[in-house]
Amino acid sequence: MAFDAEWAALRADATRRVDMRLNGVEGGAGGQAGPANADLAVNQDNLGAIGHDAYELRDRLSRDADRARPTTFDAAIALTNGNFDSGSALLKVNDRWNTHLKTLLDACAQISNHLNYTKSAHAKDDVQIGGDLISVSKLDEYLK
Repeated sequence: MAFDAEWAALRADATRRVDMRLNGVEGGAGGQAGPANADLAVNQDNLGAIGHDAYELRDRLSRDADRARPTTFDAAIALTNGNFDSGSALLKVNDRWNTHLKTLLDACAQISNHLNYTKSAHAKDDVQIGGDLISVSKLDEYLK
């Protein structure tokens, strides 16, 4: 299966399984379930779960992905000192791994922090909006 087809199938399946749609209302006017091309959907619980998974992935990566670094570095130095060309190549591999690992750790942290921030910001917005609403009885007074 081509990537585009698989991606489209996964998006369609995810859209069917969420509780809230940002671009339509379930069972809207005329019984229509929203736009046919809807592809963005979000659920507050999903945001928290993804943020938590990103945090756990970062934690595991920072702990487990660095185990081979000291021995790889020592092997690279030993090979280099023994006049083997593979020593400098192994040192380059070690440096690249560290660079990519740091990039991946930063990406996981950004995902986790952003989703946690988004979830809490929306919760605060909901509280503020709920507090700013005028009661129905107050609206009735204005309309009289």
